[in-house]
Amino acid sequence: MDFMARATALVGGTMVMMRRMSAPRQQAVGQSPQIPQAKKQGLMTLKMPTAQGWAKGHVPTTAPGLKVNAFASDLQHPRWIEVLPNGDVLIAEALQEATKPKGLVDRAAQATMRRARALGISANRITLWRDADGDGVAEERHVFLENQRQPFGMALVNGTFYVGNTDGIVAFDYTEGATKLTGPGRTLVTFKPGGHWTRSLIVSPDRTKIYAGVGSLTNIGDEGMEAEQGRACIWELDLKTEKARIFASGLRNAVGTAWEPSTGELWTVVNERDGLGDETPPDYLTRVQDGGFYGWPYCYWGKIVDDRVPQDAALVAAAITPDYALGGHTASLGLCWVPEGTLPGFGAGMAIGQHGSWNRSTLSGYRLIHVPFKDGKPSGPPRDILSGFLSEDERVSYGRPVGVTVGADGKSLLMADDVGDIVWRVTGA
Repeated sequence: MDFMARATALVGGTMVMMRRMSAPRQQAVGQSPQIPQAKKQGLMTLKMPTAQGWAKGHVPTTAPGLKVNAFASDLQHPRWIEVLPNGDVLIAEALQEATKPKGLVDRAAQATMRRARALGISANRITLWRDADGDGVAEERHVFLENQRQPFGMALVNGTFYVGNTDGIVAFDYTEGATKLTGPGRTLVTFKPGGHWTRSLIVSPDRTKIYAGVGSLTNIGDEGMEAEQGRACIWELDLKTEKARIFASGLRNAVGTAWEPSTGELWTVVNERDGLGDETPPDYLTRVQDGGFYGWPYCYWGKIVDDRVPQDAALVAAAITPDYALGGHTASLGLCWVPEGTLPGFGAGMAIGQHGSWNRSTLSGYRLIHVPFKDGKPSGPPRDILSGFLSEDERVSYGRPVGVTVGADGKSLLMADDVGDIVWRVTGA
């Protein structure tokens, strides 16, 4: 650990102890969360565990009736997963890259992120994993696509493979069963890179459109709203015309997306702003309405104004209240629809990979959860599918959940762990 990381740990530890004394004891979760009044942090709480990884024989803790095994190992910061129709599994390996620090606070944050393995040199590739014998462990690995720019979201439609790079959506020709893409990609949409860099992709049920999550550059528009143009939103790409538009906005960092099948509605998980307290505001799961505005940066959880931001009264009045709170700073990234019968003991609902907090005095997230649905809406409290990613004293992380999807067999979940460098497979015991 370098000097800056040591100094950050010392100062940050003292601040965490002080703020923990007045921290809320109840997590802001559910349809009607109790959100504490904002407490502005002049210097933000900065607490991240040291990345340790998994020792041999050590695995995440499963809910009763489930078991877990490593489907793919020895990856380099796996983030997102796409299962192809033939059962091959694609894994995007990418990492946030450092920019020149703008001051002492930036240097401290970067030192902390390096210790947590959240910052470094990105592999910038997609690997293909094949479980030919069907035993739940992939025995073949191929480099499917390389030399990308922080690839994340992936989608296959009618012989074309789409990649969500941090700077845009790129299309490649694809042949069924191929283990490597050849030929140059074709850029269809460009995005501003940097900041919240992930670009998730999901195909519409009728296979005519792709939706892409594009996060904000900054926490609360700190560099002005001109720098945020085209960001903090979900884009829609029409695959026939190749024209793109902003589908919904005011979403600070919408990452995972999923379709709820009974209503046909698009849902997303959103990482909310920092610097207002351990549970203020909560990250959330919500339906995404065409043309909808969800508050960022002017307000949160509907129309609660963030007075750190120069206001726009008309946009505040138009802000939509999210459907379901997920707790403050859980960093809910992964999202997929889990059909009834996928996992024993868990009905239909959404599986959410919570990458875990840094801006709070007591860590939260660091688990894979399930939110039950009924009649197209969340219908109860979240339950853990996988936990045990943190040490009890919160000093080290063995892993951090990210992307999640249903396995090719329809009876398992696959989840990327970017600290453990593993893709875990969860099934009935």
